[in-house]
Order: sequence, then C-alpha cells, then structure tokens
Amino acid sequence: MDDDNDPLRPRPTQDTRGFYMLPQAPMDSGYYVYGNLYGKSAKGAYQYPHPIMMTAILRVAMEWQTRDKRRIGIGDISLAGGGKPPDHDSHMSGLDVDVRPLRKDGLEQQVFWWDREYDKEGTEKLIELFRTFAPVVLVLFNGPDIPFVKRAKNHDHHFHVKLRG
Repeated sequence: MDDDNDPLRPRPTQDTRGFYMLPQAPMDSGYYVYGNLYGKSAKGAYQYPHPIMMTAILRVAMEWQTRDKRRIGIGDISLAGGGKPPDHDSHMSGLDVDVRPLRKDGLEQQVFWWDREYDKEGTEKLIELFRTFAPVVLVLFNGPDIPFVKRAKNHDHHFHVKLRG
C-alpha cells in the first residue's frame, strides 16, 4: 500500500504534450535533480522539458562531465501538461529550467551567491555551456559580474535559463 498522499501521483513518463519526464539523475548522467512542490519533494513532477530543453540539459551535463567531476543541479522545468505552477509565473512551456550554482565543496545542496562555498568561476562556466549548446534567450541570476546574466527577484540560489522554442 502506498502511503504517499501526493496529489500529483501518478507521474506519467510522458505528458499530454508528448514531453518526457527528465530522467531522475541516472548513474553517470552529470546531473542530479532537486525541487519541491506543494511543500514536498517534487520527485520529478516538475521536470517535463520541451524536447529542445531536454536536449540542452543532457548535452550540457555531458559537456560538464568532461570538465568537472561535480554534478549539476537541475530543478524546476514544467509540470506534466504544462499547467501553471503554484510558485512561478513561467515554467509552463518546458523551455525554462532552474539550475543551482556550483559549490566549491561539491555538495549537492543549494548555495547562495554570497556564501563562501559558492563557486563563481564554475557557475560562470556552466552558464556559458548553456549559452554555447542551447538557444538561450535569457539567464536570470543575482550573482554579480557574470556576462549576459540579468538580475531578478528570488534568484540568489539558482539561475534560470530560458530557451527559444
């Protein structure tokens, strides 16, 4: 018997748009997943990318693995079917993703850009990989002095990448 009273179960592998759930950090993928929905772990419910975003995430993670042993943190993308999420004004098209800045200690936890463990150089390289391998139109993040990035409220512990569809 499943005691998980999660309102988002079952989580389909493929949603009504034909988008597939991002694989939930398979071994040697170069990324891990994180995120909450309705105050609980989202467990993939918030990770249905447009095929362009899916390709971008997998390509950037693969490229990152050739440069660094740390995995990148992939957060909110979109809900199955593209409904309006309770905590964002975007993330409905599958072309937006939240990504954690890198930590110097390699822990797979959030870090704010002002924390001692924040790795500005690594985060800047990661953002540049998205810009190199994906049709990026916007990156939101409050960490200072990173080219192309715009500041936005509540973007101190993740950066938001928006792709052209």
